[in-house]
Amino acid sequence: MIARQYLFSGRVQGVGFRYQTKQLAKGFDVLGSVCNLPDGRVELQIMGDEEEIDEFIQELHDSPLGHHIQEQEERPLPLLEGVQGFSIREA
Repeated sequence: MIARQYLFSGRVQGVGFRYQTKQLAKGFDVLGSVCNLPDGRVELQIMGDEEEIDEFIQELHDSPLGHHIQEQEERPLPLLEGVQGFSIREA
């Protein structure tokens, strides 16, 4: 099991990005959260098997949300503690 942080830039706020990301997560065996950042980016923190995370990110890019993403940064995270399910959180 691994955890990663993704930062998405582009037109990712005000387009239902967080809600649709949460809905997409229901089809994958992942835990985590998504939130809007004050600088206009969206942060995704996600934990699961590496292959499952990679498939989730690919599905995100293949979905209608993909055309809103101009840049994506990826960083490893320590395993997320106390996380249950997948949620939308406030920054």
